Amino acid sequence: MIRSAIAGNEVLAELVTRQSIYVALGLVIILATALIDYHYWASLTRMMYIGTIVFLVVIFVIGEVQFGSARRIDTGLFFIQPSELAKVILILVLADYFARHQGEKHDLGWIVRSFLMTFGVVIWILLQPNLSTSIVMLVLWFSLLWITGLPPKYLLFFGGLAAIGFVIFLVLLASGVKIPFIQDYQLARVVNFLFPDPNARHGETYNVEQALITIGSGGWFGEGYGHSSQVQLRFLKVRHTDFIFSAMAAEFGFVGTVLVMALLIFVIIRCFRAARLATDRFGALIAYGFAVLLFFQTSVNIGVNLNIIPVTGLTLPFVSYGGSSLISLVIGIGLVESVVSWRTIYDT
Repeated sequence: MIRSAIAGNEVLAELVTRQSIYVALGLVIILATALIDYHYWASLTRMMYIGTIVFLVVIFVIGEVQFGSARRIDTGLFFIQPSELAKVILILVLADYFARHQGEKHDLGWIVRSFLMTFGVVIWILLQPNLSTSIVMLVLWFSLLWITGLPPKYLLFFGGLAAIGFVIFLVLLASGVKIPFIQDYQLARVVNFLFPDPNARHGETYNVEQALITIGSGGWFGEGYGHSSQVQLRFLKVRHTDFIFSAMAAEFGFVGTVLVMALLIFVIIRCFRAARLATDRFGALIAYGFAVLLFFQTSVNIGVNLNIIPVTGLTLPFVSYGGSSLISLVIGIGLVESVVSWRTIYDT
């Protein structure tokens, strides 16, 4: 799909080769990570947590600025995007924290400590700015908090807090007041989603409209690989990353996209199964956290392409172009494989 999406673009032609290398490397990483006892990572969570923050601080200071944010470092051979790997590391850190404190009282202090650990990473990603990845990490934190045994009274408290925060956000948005940690282009995405201009044919709403046209052009079985006019004539932008789902729908149709979504759902279900079969809380939370990561990122990306939610920068797992994204995802798969394979060893 990446090859078809960038066909004829000489500037992006090398991305196909790069992604192929990442895929080959990813298969090796999956096998290597699966062979390592996942308990080993529990002893390294503090070091990984500190290293992640240091790396994010570095990216904030010297990272390459693109589209208004500094999210990656150019090593000369490839780009490194630490925020992608930070998702997996945060799952390990929170899984270790909740596993070690599972016998403690689940009070406000227990919740606040886990939140501060999460926010220590999120704050540097917000400053890039990278709102979508920050939201992913907060979703991971709350999901692990909930599955560990969040008392119902706090669940109601967080629900009320979220509702109040949303109302305040809408009020500030309507009044034109500057909202901390949110850039103007991010606010524009929300405004254009909530209040689209029916007469606009360019600007902020252009690619969303083109995505819907592209998806609709595919019909049931698509126009064929490499034969979508919307994709090949480049009406659809960022079609190899954020909007690759639309390109896939145009060329393989409704049936093709359903098959791809079914494969992703199958992987997510197997991750939940691994969580259920895990012999300890640490392993279960690793598998559960990665399942949530895959589910949330898949849902958001497809939702953006279908114009169900405002535009974000989240990729479609295992399909969109992105070396850092792919490597972080295969590390997660390797960790889940480790939870399953070492369960058999410990059972015997």
